[in-house]
Amino acid sequence: MAVAAPRGTAAITAEGLVRRFGTVTALDGVDLEVRPGEAVAVVGPSGCGKSTLLELLAGLQKPEAGRVVGGAESCAFMPQSDLLLPWRDALANAALALECSGASKGEARRAAAPLFERFGLNDFERAYPRELSGGMRQRVAFLRTLLAGRPALLLDEPFGALDSITRASMQEWLADALAKEPRALVLVTHDVEEALYLADRVAVMSPRPGRIVAQIEVPIARPRTPRREVVMSPEFAELRERAMEALGQ
Repeated sequence: MAVAAPRGTAAITAEGLVRRFGTVTALDGVDLEVRPGEAVAVVGPSGCGKSTLLELLAGLQKPEAGRVVGGAESCAFMPQSDLLLPWRDALANAALALECSGASKGEARRAAAPLFERFGLNDFERAYPRELSGGMRQRVAFLRTLLAGRPALLLDEPFGALDSITRASMQEWLADALAKEPRALVLVTHDVEEALYLADRVAVMSPRPGRIVAQIEVPIARPRTPRREVVMSPEFAELRERAMEALGQ
């Protein structure tokens, strides 16, 4: 179960973020606070600046105005592509985060190996990325992100390239993984159902220039399983309607 900290404390805070690309304003005054252990999903129309916001939080871009507190130094970033290295097996790919933190190759592999069973990857430690399904590649990428040891995770459309059946399965898997390894989470997605299922709060962005126009609390108790029953419930349907209405505005 996600552990929400008292209001007033924050894992990540964005204040008045403005980002321009030439004459185009991508983000215009974005404020967002994410508490330790809280999962926040960001949704909005295509081109509204969702991924730009995530990269600003990760310190991969610099804003023209505003600031991020608790960003690059406390966040692990997982981009849309899994970016697995084709010459490394699954275990070596997952262990890469530990190697980048100073562990030897052997130490990193020994630390990562016990987690493969928990993440549904047992017996695939020696498999290369080309030998893994899309869902399994995403699990390896998520495990690598988790092993970075940061208190906050930034996930950019992690399941966007998967088919609908695999995507639903991966959403349920991610919810379970986060329950076992609680972290602050910012999830960018274009899928409203995915946002509501995985998050404690959904931030809705306007068309470009992107601003946060609504924040919807998701009061559905965890664990939210089985997924099908949760997303078919009247309470979930009402939340979906609220989110779609905010997007329509």
